[in-house]
Amino acid sequence: MIQFHGVTLDFPVKGGAPTYLKEQVTGRFRKDGHRRSFRALDSVDLAVERGQILGIVGPNGAGKSTILRLMAGIYRPDDGTIRTRGRCVLLAGIGTGFQGHLSGRENVRLNGSILGLTDREVLERMEDIIAFSELGEHIDQPIRTYSMGMKARLGFAVAAHLEPEVLLIDEVMAVGDSAFRRKCQARIREMVSGDTTVVIVSHNMGTIATFCDTAVCIHQGKVVAGPGEVQEAITMYEALLSEEE
Repeated sequence: MIQFHGVTLDFPVKGGAPTYLKEQVTGRFRKDGHRRSFRALDSVDLAVERGQILGIVGPNGAGKSTILRLMAGIYRPDDGTIRTRGRCVLLAGIGTGFQGHLSGRENVRLNGSILGLTDREVLERMEDIIAFSELGEHIDQPIRTYSMGMKARLGFAVAAHLEPEVLLIDEVMAVGDSAFRRKCQARIREMVSGDTTVVIVSHNMGTIATFCDTAVCIHQGKVVAGPGEVQEAITMYEALLSEEE
């Protein structure tokens, strides 16, 4: 469903020298003439098969979220190739893409249209989305009145009922009470049983171990473990954290 071959991405950096000495040492900041750039990903090879649940772990700034945005088509690589099949839905942050002045219900319709559904298709799913989110009467209140947890519930509910072929999740499952997290877990398992491919970025190793059947560890823009056994990637991630302490 997703294939990265030699994918490299640089971000331009304004200002002067790198913030941290280790960034100077590792060379992730590069200078081209008068332009300074930060190498977010460096020659990454990665393949995700249909129905697979891939976990991506790594320290802060490693490039995990960048990979998801490349998969979703938000970023384009500076070098290498990316091939994706099917409709990708990216669920990242709290209430990403929601319009604060619109109600929860109106935001569901807006997000559905952005993702390519007709208004009729969104309306057919509306009651299931509202029920899953457990927002009740709040669904007709402006999103700006929602707590972070309420926004996360609605965001996940929308993504989970749009029947994406590829679902990309960035840390969202860490939000909400334990009962809602269990509901999210059950929904993901249901989606995967229907051949939905899922990629999860998380700092919660319990989430990665529970959900994923394969994993990679990213460090300084490179794959340093996997894809392979989930525990192998987790062990590498924990070792990297220990080195930083």
